[in-house]
Amino acid sequence: MIEQWQLRQRQSLPLEGKILFSQKRIREFYEKLDGNVYVSFSGGKDSTVLLHLVRSLFPSVPVVFVDTGLEYPEIRDFVKTIDNVEWLRPKMPFNQVIEKYGYPVISKEVSRKLHEIMTGKSHHNINRNLYGDEKGHGKVANKWHFLRFAPFKISDKCCDKLKKEPAKKYEKQTGRFPIVGTMAGESRVRQQKYLQKGCNSFEGKIISNPLSIWNDTDIWDYIKKYNLPYSSIYDKGAKRTGCMFCLFGAQFKDDNRFKVLKENHPQIYDYCMNKLGLRAVIDYIETRGGSKPIQLDLFDNLGNL
Repeated sequence: MIEQWQLRQRQSLPLEGKILFSQKRIREFYEKLDGNVYVSFSGGKDSTVLLHLVRSLFPSVPVVFVDTGLEYPEIRDFVKTIDNVEWLRPKMPFNQVIEKYGYPVISKEVSRKLHEIMTGKSHHNINRNLYGDEKGHGKVANKWHFLRFAPFKISDKCCDKLKKEPAKKYEKQTGRFPIVGTMAGESRVRQQKYLQKGCNSFEGKIISNPLSIWNDTDIWDYIKKYNLPYSSIYDKGAKRTGCMFCLFGAQFKDDNRFKVLKENHPQIYDYCMNKLGLRAVIDYIETRGGSKPIQLDLFDNLGNL
């Protein structure tokens, strides 16, 4: 276990200290597993830094990119410029995932609980799913309770079907374990995982997160320090480069994924909003949610959806 104060102390290290910290964790993971590792590469800025760190130590480590079909074209173009990348693809495309399981809304945790309630597959009663345990842990915020009555399916299965399953298949076939570029400061869940297991986990799910103590400023400072090429989508306004159509976190005011998508790829924007039904989902959340949970001002700036 790692204490909260230790995480804060490590997050306050200067860039050079974080580089040394991460390099030590990468070496530890590599040597412990006799080199049977791979870099999980998304094409985003974080995994770009991760890849440079790993290849500066172990140039022959395999690199894997999961082509879900939901990445910005600029991300896919950038990945094509990287040497020796193995491209994986999911069996089920996004449209089939949302048709069978449901749309990803608000967050993974909220979508999972709502999916269990809506499908009757909950291991706990409805109150436990909505209100958490006796201390309120795992509670779904009251403002999202109305979504249990939504006229569309809700689920957290996208990541499992589009990203995790292809990666797990690769791991089973090769016997390799992933090095990923997630950071503890990105979410409460990731912070808790870091506090429980640290950067490298050798029990249960074997995985390395050597950038856990970094933040966005560190990432950009590293890119500038080493003059690393990165995807052009960041220069077009993108703050995050996850799946283009995902609604996880879209309720936050600083999230600009649909603005960037509409400005740079209007045809893809039209496809996801109208053909895939995201417009109806967003309209329902904004109308029934009452307090503009997906920031009407953001969407108003884009014109009519």
